[in-house]
Amino acid sequence: MPQTYDYDVVIVGGGPAGMTAALYTGRSMLKSVLIERGAPGGELLNTEVIEDYPGFERIEGWDLASRFEAHAKKFGAEFHTANVTSIRRLDDGSFETTCDNDDVYFSPAVIVTAGGTPVKLGIPGEAEYAGKGVSYCAICDGAFFKGQTIAVVGGGDAAVEESDFLTRYAAKVYLIHRRDQLRASRILQKRLFENPGIEVVWDTEVESVHGDDAGLVRHLTLRHVKSGALSELAVTGLFVFIGFQPNTTIIADHVDHDAQGYLVTDANMSTSIPGLFAAGDVRVQLTRQVTTAVGDATTAAIAAEKYLTARRDRSAAQTAGAGA
Repeated sequence: MPQTYDYDVVIVGGGPAGMTAALYTGRSMLKSVLIERGAPGGELLNTEVIEDYPGFERIEGWDLASRFEAHAKKFGAEFHTANVTSIRRLDDGSFETTCDNDDVYFSPAVIVTAGGTPVKLGIPGEAEYAGKGVSYCAICDGAFFKGQTIAVVGGGDAAVEESDFLTRYAAKVYLIHRRDQLRASRILQKRLFENPGIEVVWDTEVESVHGDDAGLVRHLTLRHVKSGALSELAVTGLFVFIGFQPNTTIIADHVDHDAQGYLVTDANMSTSIPGLFAAGDVRVQLTRQVTTAVGDATTAAIAAEKYLTARRDRSAAQTAGAGA
């Protein structure tokens, strides 16, 4: 049965940014709730090992996620499982956050840390073979391709890092990139080029995905971007890492954003809507790492606390003035 809740702060999204925001709002003695559609952790749950989070030279993604969650709960943050469908600002300046189970949360402040969803190639066969050879998560599906030949599409950190990871299972990994150089960091490129199990296919795009009568991927049609020549590549799996689309369409009101949909914030993580803050992968920034998400969320939570204090002070002053 649908329920209605009242909180000081509603945090939408349970990745590193969301759980850090929950930790700091809890420390500020704010009544806060984190709403996440699945297990808390976000992209940490899709990353086997983290090697660039200060204090941990090497830690598994799920382990770091569980530590974030336990720390936030220690300071009183609540965690609810639901899929947020709408965030709407009301006439009194507070927010109504609605979920797919029809639960409604009212709060004077909201921190959006909803991350993003994988960008699709949009080619024939991609949707048809999703889950049957086409994947967007190496750590989730890599073990299904033990001893097989697979392809990865992309040229950034995620594509390069996951290609390296997938060689633990696959006998051969082709990294297909539409340009003649990668965008990934130098240290990741070094690992890639030193890995004998990976072959880079330059200046090439995947045109379509093809399978057999059993509905499993068997080969790709490739197109060389300079010559236009078509070719086939025999693989049993295709992993796509070409970016993420920020989950910002849940915000019902107009909010400033860039051409890709990432939210524009000031130095305090405030959006163009008073009381609405953003942290992590949903906002415009130079890099998207666990460390930057944590820093964003720390600022957003503290800024939200100051916003709520100022809001209460204004309300008290107005009440006192009306009674004079």
